[in-house]
Amino acid sequence: MAIITLTTDFGEKDYFAGATKGAIYSELPDVKIVDISHSVSPFNIPEAAYIIQNAYKSFPKGSIHIIGIDSEINPENKHIAIKLDEHYFICANNGIMSMICSEIAPEKIVEINIHDKIQTSFPVLDVFVKVACHIARGGTLEVIGKSISEIKPIKNIVPYVNDDKTQIIGSIIYIDNYGNVVTNIKRGFFETVQKGRKFEISARNYTFKKIYNKYSDIVNFEIPENKRNDEGRKLVVFNSGDFLEIAVYKSNSATVGSASTLLGLGLMDTVSVNFIPEPVLPKGIEIPENITKAADY
Repeated sequence: MAIITLTTDFGEKDYFAGATKGAIYSELPDVKIVDISHSVSPFNIPEAAYIIQNAYKSFPKGSIHIIGIDSEINPENKHIAIKLDEHYFICANNGIMSMICSEIAPEKIVEINIHDKIQTSFPVLDVFVKVACHIARGGTLEVIGKSISEIKPIKNIVPYVNDDKTQIIGSIIYIDNYGNVVTNIKRGFFETVQKGRKFEISARNYTFKKIYNKYSDIVNFEIPENKRNDEGRKLVVFNSGDFLEIAVYKSNSATVGSASTLLGLGLMDTVSVNFIPEPVLPKGIEIPENITKAADY
């Protein structure tokens, strides 16, 4: 049974998501439809890219992913279908897929060209559904489009690194339901630049010198629970998608606050990482045998 997923900025109030599902079932009554999210901020391409990148891998190979964000066709916003990592993606060529494609090379990209047969002001319903159902029936991408080699890039997808590799400047690309802020700095990128050095992570007027493995690592469980005051403590982690995230333990915007509200951080705000060089010892000073690194001084 084919699986078709939906990621859109339609929200829950309007008929758009329901109509899209109805159109799919009208063509393929036995298909399985999964809603990834309909709560993407309107026209927020980086947010949609982050969501689909971290969701699609949990689905079986061969799944078909419709992404309905900024999908109105115009001369600068064509439609594409991509086969990548044995999954299919159908969306506008507006940068949404560039985050995934920067890490995994697409097997095939086509620019959809069936629009002359379909008059529409609702391309997700009328075009993307047709393409998804065609693929679900075993159809090839060449039938619905012409092959292209490149897609439109997304802005600020890669963090900036200065020439002497002492600083990373990243951007906040996503704020989750808990108010945690997610940057575009991935673990592998961070560690490649870090090379074992100590660091300071700065966001507005806050500085962090440690990255925790998980949120609860900030808690000292040796202290009795009624004497701890851990809720609302700020921390940095690499989240489940391996993105650097500034969080608040058990955050709640209505009570203890969140990283976004407490630190005043919003989308595309800057987060910087400064790497601290190891101290250079004066000539003639030898390192004692029980000290293995200059950073231990």
